[in-house]
Amino acid sequence: MKNVLVTGAAGFLGRYIVREFADAETTVMGVDVIDPEAVALGDGVLYEQIALPSDEFDRVVAEFVPQICIHCAGRASVALSMQDPLTDFGDSVGLTFQTLDTLRRLAPACRFVFLSSAAVYGNPPSLPVLESHPIAPLSPYGYHKRQCELLVEEFAKVFGLRALAVRIFSAYGFGLRRQVVWDICDRALRNGHLRLRGTGTESRDFVHARDVAKAISLLARNAPAEGEVYNVATGQESTIDEVARELLLSLGMNIQPEFDGVRPPGDPANWRADISRLTAFGFEPSVPLEVGLAEVAQWCVSTHLVQ
Repeated sequence: MKNVLVTGAAGFLGRYIVREFADAETTVMGVDVIDPEAVALGDGVLYEQIALPSDEFDRVVAEFVPQICIHCAGRASVALSMQDPLTDFGDSVGLTFQTLDTLRRLAPACRFVFLSSAAVYGNPPSLPVLESHPIAPLSPYGYHKRQCELLVEEFAKVFGLRALAVRIFSAYGFGLRRQVVWDICDRALRNGHLRLRGTGTESRDFVHARDVAKAISLLARNAPAEGEVYNVATGQESTIDEVARELLLSLGMNIQPEFDGVRPPGDPANWRADISRLTAFGFEPSVPLEVGLAEVAQWCVSTHLVQ
């Protein structure tokens, strides 16, 4: 597995995945719309500035001939998908089809990993959530991720492409300037108090981006890749109230989180993953939640200091 292609390489998870694969034995090619001078993916990483979809992507695939392609490109926002489902569809389903079709034509031996989401489950009927649980998305984002999973299955079953999908639960880490962990730190530092949406009893299975990248590398190299899906998480459930209090402690702020009691549309109530399919390949989470949250809190403080 010498050549690894990462779409959306300049995004939050894309950067972690590039770093996971970028070693002496692997050549990594990143593709994203961001200007190369603003990317800084690291020494030895190749990069092409391309606004996908594009015919230029065909050229990159034909010249680079990837053995692995990790597809991180596309939108990652439930809220934006509710506001503009058409754009979300194009950036998710349309883009994924074109990426798969390019590989089918120009690199048919390439192993493909699609970054899906636990949003496909919606509000699961029981916990922990297995990959076999009913699919019941609550947002266009979740529905579009599910449609992409079906494309992965289609290209695996019909065309023989070695492809799989990973359903990532609540990924976090420094570098992510959105979603709940960043939002808690940002609001607390800006306002000196913390008021959040929901009740605080909502729960998530938080997984650090380094562990997400490690899991994807493991599956990309070792899984059957016959159109199957895998949960990527820690198997641990934490409430938003617990996470808020841990972050406030790491920020050194002696305040209590408040909640407005209104759950945002499209958001599920509780998540905790069953990761037995993933652990069967030897995966173990390596970043304890309190360590990862403290890391993010310190990064948020440094970010606010330079603003």
